Amino acid sequence: MLYVVIFYLWVAILFYLLFAGADFGAGIIELLTSKKNRNKTKRTMYRAIGPIWEANHMWLIITVVILFVGFPKIYSAMSVYLHIPLTIMLFGIIARGTAFTFRHYDAVEDEMQLLYSRIFELSSFVTPLFLGIIAGSSVSGHIDPNANTFVDAYIYSWLNWFSVAVGLFTVAICGFLAAIYLIGEVADEHEKSRFIQKAKMMNIAAVICGSIVFMAAYAENIPLADWMFGNTVGISAISAATVSLILLWYFLYKGKTRILRVLAGFQVLMILGAATFRHLPNIIILKGGSYLSLIEHSGQEKAINALGWALLIGSVFILPALFYLIYSFQKNSVRASL
Repeated sequence: MLYVVIFYLWVAILFYLLFAGADFGAGIIELLTSKKNRNKTKRTMYRAIGPIWEANHMWLIITVVILFVGFPKIYSAMSVYLHIPLTIMLFGIIARGTAFTFRHYDAVEDEMQLLYSRIFELSSFVTPLFLGIIAGSSVSGHIDPNANTFVDAYIYSWLNWFSVAVGLFTVAICGFLAAIYLIGEVADEHEKSRFIQKAKMMNIAAVICGSIVFMAAYAENIPLADWMFGNTVGISAISAATVSLILLWYFLYKGKTRILRVLAGFQVLMILGAATFRHLPNIIILKGGSYLSLIEHSGQEKAINALGWALLIGSVFILPALFYLIYSFQKNSVRASL
């Protein structure tokens, strides 16, 4: 049952990056849109993510619950040593959701709409930035359980070049996902070309930020290159991600937009798999070479068994309803655009 729980943890992280990441990316795309086209982008974004944006945080809740119940040592370590970036990320989620709701449903349209938009756009950037920083910090080896100063324990654990580079890469990936998803939400050729240009820009940004991640890893003696290219699985995953990127742009120029989301999601799956396969089940790598493992540092067997059954039974009810919700609103948005 332990492996069932680990599987659900990995899937929840992946789905949060795919679905909530695309939502964050929509705010990033809006931030990078000119004033002239910003209202058009807002309307497209509302149609794409408006009905289901809050449901995407279900995956974050599942991740937190799995760590809290099934892996309390890992949950405790992250909550203590990474409490600053975690708090900033949670504030970003709250600020983004609040601004998104108020600017859409506020009965009075005045200068506050501009404030709501700025909060939404900036928090859409800050949230994935610190999500990536948390992910990078977990495997960077900078978390020092023997630190005896506040700065060493709670600042340098996440404020380093590698973690920040991973954060910027996460922002670029979210923007790329959002641009690809939004291409399929518009029928107007001019609007479609705008989102294609945004996708190109975010694709270039992802490549640049990815290169910076590798340079930062090399400078800080983090074996990222070995994790991703030192095994058959990593090489295969990166190769598959590269091929899918080529296919994505091929189908895009052919005007086939339905398959783009699948290919973009597949790329993220392959990148995440390549980056995590080599060091799993060691989910946190500490300073000095020690680690916290999902196998060795799991909770009590009874807690794991109960959690595993809860996830299995809950997914039977929740997942079909969630995907039907997505399907229903996607179908309605297509009808509305006709």
